[in-house]
Amino acid sequence: MSSSASANAAELALRRQHQILDHLRGESHPEINPKTTISHIAIYGAGIMGSGIVQVAAQSGYQVTLWDVTQANIDSGIHAIRTSLSKIARKTGQPADWVQSILTRISSTTDQLAACASADLVIEAVVENLSIKQDLLSHLDTVAKPTCIFATNTSSLLVADVAAKLNDERRQRTVALHFFNPVAVMKLVEIAYMDGTDPALLALLKAWVLDIGKVPVLCRDTPGFIVNRLLVPYNIEARQLVERGDATIEDVDTAMKLGAGYPMGPFELMDMTGLDTGYHIMKAWYGAAPGLAKDPRFKPSPEMEQMISSGYLGRKSGRGYYVYD
Repeated sequence: MSSSASANAAELALRRQHQILDHLRGESHPEINPKTTISHIAIYGAGIMGSGIVQVAAQSGYQVTLWDVTQANIDSGIHAIRTSLSKIARKTGQPADWVQSILTRISSTTDQLAACASADLVIEAVVENLSIKQDLLSHLDTVAKPTCIFATNTSSLLVADVAAKLNDERRQRTVALHFFNPVAVMKLVEIAYMDGTDPALLALLKAWVLDIGKVPVLCRDTPGFIVNRLLVPYNIEARQLVERGDATIEDVDTAMKLGAGYPMGPFELMDMTGLDTGYHIMKAWYGAAPGLAKDPRFKPSPEMEQMISSGYLGRKSGRGYYVYD
């Protein structure tokens, strides 16, 4: 082993040791009120994820600006938020003005720069395309406050790649805040950080995630973070079982629910999260992910390609591995 390789191995071992010790110590930080630092949030993308993040942030008392390319997209996102809030209000017995009181915290615009001019936190939830994300954030970087935190909701790309076109100072204030679908229901948020990210920034974001009623977990900037790095290979194996004719979709789902104690089988879960989400993750990993590129496991199968091209994306399209009303 070369001296540089030995040094890298030693550094990695030391980092792992520190992570274990920090976990065992349960390092505590002074209690942080995120609202003293973060009051205005700009969210880019009015789709399922973006509108969901807008909703939970506004519910928690934050002023939120929603941006999308067209007013029609924004109107659709606001409609989804109103519908979701109305369901919560009926279920929890909220007063008549509860939904409207939350909606008053939400503004919207099709002007990219205006949306983030006064923002303390920017979260992009646009299409899972690296160049689009890079161009968007670099454009916002020209007007955002120096103290503004940038975050990506990517599920497949590296934070370092998304932040590649930002200036050095902003890059150090860029992380992933990976929410899960449906945002209003799912409790987890993965906070992925790059080497050199200020621990104080991570402590602030952990406090913010807790303040919006979610549970944060930290992960270094690695393909798939925690959940997808474990979940995507699991889903691939499930699909291959069925594609080889070894088992049926229904039997695989039943086996994992009753044999492994999972609340949903892999095909039910893929339908809920969206087949296109898993498809984009696989393509990104197969194309360029460090340590995973050209790994044949992550090359989408012809059967999966056909489902995507046919628009069978799961619950949101009415059909995936199952058919929905």
